[in-house]
Order: sequence, then C-alpha cells, then structure tokens
Amino acid sequence: MYRILISGYYGFNNIGDESILRAVIASLKLKLEDIDIMVLSKNPESTARRYHVKSANRKSVTAILKAVKECDLLISGGGSLLQDATSKRSILYYLMIMWLGILLRKKIFIYSQGIGPIVSKLNRKLTAWTLKRVDGIVVRDKASKELLIEIGLRSEDIYVTTDPVLRIPKADLKKGQQILEDEGIALDKNKITVGFAIRERKINSCFVNELCTSIQRLIAEKDAQIVLIPFHYSEDMAVIREIEKRISGELGCIKHKYLTEEMMSIIGNMDVLVGVRLHSIIHAAVMDVPIIAISYDPKINSFMHSIDMKAMSSIYDFKSDFFMEEFEKTIQNQEEIRIRVQRRMKELLVKLDTNEELILSLMGNGKERPPVA
Repeated sequence: MYRILISGYYGFNNIGDESILRAVIASLKLKLEDIDIMVLSKNPESTARRYHVKSANRKSVTAILKAVKECDLLISGGGSLLQDATSKRSILYYLMIMWLGILLRKKIFIYSQGIGPIVSKLNRKLTAWTLKRVDGIVVRDKASKELLIEIGLRSEDIYVTTDPVLRIPKADLKKGQQILEDEGIALDKNKITVGFAIRERKINSCFVNELCTSIQRLIAEKDAQIVLIPFHYSEDMAVIREIEKRISGELGCIKHKYLTEEMMSIIGNMDVLVGVRLHSIIHAAVMDVPIIAISYDPKINSFMHSIDMKAMSSIYDFKSDFFMEEFEKTIQNQEEIRIRVQRRMKELLVKLDTNEELILSLMGNGKERPPVA
C-alpha cells in the first residue's frame, strides 16, 4: 500500500478548491493501484465522508506531523497555494508542510498548481529553496513556469499541464434544473439565461457599480434572465446581496451551498456564464457554456489563453458599454466559441496525465518520466 497525503485549501466550502480535490482524488484512484489517500482539511469529517478518503485536521500541528510522518508521498496542490497576493501567511503554511516533508525525507510532488503572484522577496527565496528540493513539479499554466524560472528553478524540472478540474465529467442538467426550481428560479426557455459568478470583496467598488448597470441593461435591453451564483459561499454572498438590493426587478439567486456536480449542473443550464471566479469559468468550459471572463488575477488570463480565448477585461477597467458589446458578440458567435473551446479542452486533458505518470515514476515502478512540456 502506497500512502499519499494531499495538502491544499480543502474543507472551506470553496467550490473551486473542492472541485480540484474531487478531480485529483478521482484521477489518482483511476490511474494508480494500491494507494491509500489522506487529505489535510479544515473539516476532516466532511472531507472523509464526501471523497471516501482519510482526512486529518489541517490546523492541528500534531495531526499534520503524524500525517506527514506516515505518508510515502506528499502532494501539494492544486489551486493557487504558493502566492502571497491574497494572504501573506498562507504561502508559509504550505511551504512549512513541505519543509516537514523534506525534514522527514518524504517524496514531495507539486500537482498542477498555479504559482504566484509572489510579491515578497523573502517568500520568493523560500519558495525557490523549497521547490528545488521536491521530487516533481507540475504547474497548470506557462505563467507559473515562467515565475518559477524567474526565481531560480530550472526549466527542465517543470512540467506544464492545466487545471485538474477539466477532468470532471459533464453533469446531468436535470439535477441543476431541480436545484434552480428549489431555489425559486423558474427557467424561461424564451429568455437568455445569464449566470454571474462574481468575486468582489468591496461591495461599493466601481466594478460592482458597472456590473449592476450591466445586469439592468441585460434585463431591459435583452429581456435576459439573471442567475447569481456563489462559488465561495462565505465570501460571495455579500456581493450577491448587494446586487440584489440595488437592482429592481426579479433576479435569480442561488442561496444555498452545493457540491461540485451540482454546481456543474447549475452552470450547464446557463446560456452564458459571466465569471470572475476561475472555477466557474472552468465549469462553464466543461459544460460547453459560452464564457465572458472578467479577470482579477493572472490565473484567469492564463486559463482563458489556454482555451484560445481572452478575458473581456479586469475588474479594475470593467465598463458596462464594453460588456454589452462583448455579450452581443458572444451570443452571435456562441457555436464557433463552443467548437474552439472543445478542441482546446481535448488537448489539455491529454496533458493532465503527466501528473500520474510522474507519480508512477516516483512510486518506483520502473516507468520513465515523460518529456518536459
């Protein structure tokens, strides 16, 4: 039995990170034999029950020490763990877990992770020192590889794939339809249904002002049906409530927490998805839903580039007029967009196998490492 420990931002009810965990666990179980998986989580009981794995408290030093000591391989990822833009401390947490693995002579693997931004010079040095001592590095985009090279890692040691969530199968649309009905949202087949997955902590920002104007215009000019979708429930509900308060007229709003498959099905019932949250955009790509991406972080731009598209704007220069133009182009070219994205998705899915191929080589089964991409 080969024991694998997974470290990440799990157990916080963030649909994006929970989707990553679901995809990583499914891939490991499908492609690797005789493995035992443990996950560090804020809510170990829920994680163990939901994913049929073992789980330990990510905040307990004793539990972490025991988990690292007993594992054969420590996996860090996926998601954006090694960055200090949203938190100055979280990067140190994930690095310290790897330091513990290095100290205990464990094999360490970076699994399709997005790296950066890393602003602090000290954090850059610590990240470089740590990753030079791990056994395998796979990042989800070229920008992450470029950052690692910039801080001192060798290009030949870094593999580029994509986000693990792309591997999640399409969801049955009926499940999402039932959820929408339960939430009091009756889909009107005669209207364009536009989903909004918004990330914005400043509810009085210029972005929220322009966004509300855009939603009002969609309703008035396009007779659109609007559905507000929280991807990180504890963070996103504040801006959703603000939008509801400002806009007269009927808005659909998802007001409960849902699992990955359920959220995937909800997204699949949209005609267009306007996304700020990365994994709302990825869910839409998986479900063949046309996307209008608004970037708050380079990871949005990187993913859109990987599917041969571009983010419409950032949250800092978002304008309603520009949005309405983009919306019109998206509706007019939706079939061409679907075909283009589907083609790129197939190519990206092949790349994801690199993670398990490298892990197999670390497990010592005699398989050769794949060529660096």
